[in-house]
Amino acid sequence: MGKFLTDNPLPNGYPWSKRNVSNSNPYEDSPTTGVIRHYHFVIARGNLAPDGVNKSCMLINGQFPGPMIEANWGDTIQVTVENKITGPEEGTSLHWHGLLQKETPWYDGVPSVQQCPIAPGKSFTYSFKADTYGTSWYHSHYSAQYADGLAGPMIIHGPHVQDYDIDLGPIILSDWYHDSYYSIVESQESNNPPPPTQPYSDNNLINGKNNFDCSKVKPGVSCTPNAGVSKFKFQKGKTHRLRLINAGSEALMRFTIDNHEMTIIANDFVPIVPYKTTMVTLGVGQRSDVLVFANGSDTDAVWMRSDIDPVCSVSHQPHALAAIYYNKADTNAAPTTAATPYDASVCGNDPLEKTVPYYPYSPLGPPTVTQEIDINFHKNATGSLQWYMNNSTFRANYDHPLLLLANLGNTSYPNNPEWNVYNFHSAPTIRIILRNLVYVPRGSHPMHLHGHNFWREPQRRDTQLLQPGRNLTLSSPNPSSSSQTAKPTDITAPGASSNSTTTSVSNSAARTELLPGYLVLEFQADNPGVWPLHCHIAWHVSSGLYVNVMERPADIARRTIPAVMAQTCRDWAAFSGRGVVDQIDSGL
Repeated sequence: MGKFLTDNPLPNGYPWSKRNVSNSNPYEDSPTTGVIRHYHFVIARGNLAPDGVNKSCMLINGQFPGPMIEANWGDTIQVTVENKITGPEEGTSLHWHGLLQKETPWYDGVPSVQQCPIAPGKSFTYSFKADTYGTSWYHSHYSAQYADGLAGPMIIHGPHVQDYDIDLGPIILSDWYHDSYYSIVESQESNNPPPPTQPYSDNNLINGKNNFDCSKVKPGVSCTPNAGVSKFKFQKGKTHRLRLINAGSEALMRFTIDNHEMTIIANDFVPIVPYKTTMVTLGVGQRSDVLVFANGSDTDAVWMRSDIDPVCSVSHQPHALAAIYYNKADTNAAPTTAATPYDASVCGNDPLEKTVPYYPYSPLGPPTVTQEIDINFHKNATGSLQWYMNNSTFRANYDHPLLLLANLGNTSYPNNPEWNVYNFHSAPTIRIILRNLVYVPRGSHPMHLHGHNFWREPQRRDTQLLQPGRNLTLSSPNPSSSSQTAKPTDITAPGASSNSTTTSVSNSAARTELLPGYLVLEFQADNPGVWPLHCHIAWHVSSGLYVNVMERPADIARRTIPAVMAQTCRDWAAFSGRGVVDQIDSGL
């Protein structure tokens, strides 16, 4: 892969002209190239065996992972999506993870929020600007469809903070389930879901490949042993760029390369001050761009590894391998290198002080409005376990997209509290404090906000890990009078300190209290729209861990929304009018 596409104008030698990572604010000064990148996607069911185990998948143009979208910063990306899903028919949509969509909020791709689902037999064309740059992905946002394969990489070329020789392209890390997404959702939404709060994945893949022990498949399931792993080439003495993407449904990944160090140059769509590491942690939806210097000999072969963390996630087979071969290595022989040790004691990303954005961009001042949201998990009235945000679990209404309602001036929904809409009106800056009140093993949440990169000082990301609450035992030398202040911070590490919660100890020398996990998000309200904020674990958002952020509704009402959005809703109404749509979860 080249450092940018060249079939377009190159003012001052680059598609983005003189803009670079240090002199240009990507949120306020993105180029407009006038170049349109066209893609045509056909979504349909098809059988595939990424790890040797045959299953019915949802595929784009017959492939998994889906086709790579590639553009330059400032290009327009147009994707026509045909819904050919049958057996049974389902709606669908595609979301373009991490793009701001400042000019086109209706193309963000979330059914019930910006659009109606694309009806079976119909097509829809998304058209949006590549308004930021780096490594990302796209995926279905209809129920948990993407767990069946509806996802692919999206690469937007732009300036970089450190030079390199070879771009190896996207490296997609994904947990994999042999059961269909629908059967998993059905189990999770039943009155007696299996423990724990999310299902175990069956395997772990790198770029859609890995082996599987066929002795462990269910009776009657076809399995081919030694299906094969992905392979990559290193050139001795060259620096390689790897674009890591966690496109999984649940797993927190630990990525390493045997005998090699990595330099991280970007997280999500944010270039950062480079730093070195031997392990990269990625929650679902997160991306990291790393540089690797090929310091081995011409005949070396080493393992690339992606491990599903057993402390933070659940999997029957958590280890994914891919082979890296140097110039003269025997590509028919498997590497024999040993794994790199790492610390997996915390279900979180690297320390904040390491991940500093290259372009200095800080909050404008104290936030105009602060909203606290508590996360909990309990049974609903029918006995089904659901996730709740401020005591409300989300459920989508596919027929009435919120952005279209807001455009008509309808911004209050007293009869539909399950839509979980927070209207921030014209507030210039917004702070949201998330408190995870649930203490369960493997209970962290990769929280993703659409339409924004948010501050979590000094970081900026579009997806950030919220850790679980923790049972904290507090002791006192004087049980009759002592108290201890537990101060959770926005770092969300259990036991860290803040100024929000006081846990008192009285009349006993020790007691166990729940110390919530905290995550403080702050963003500038410069993007009028209705933007999802949700956990990116597919099974959690499917069970309602989701709210909508309504931003500057007066400006939404003044926008002209393309007529095709209403036509898509008419197509959906014609489909859903023929029978009840089988929406057994939140819908997203």
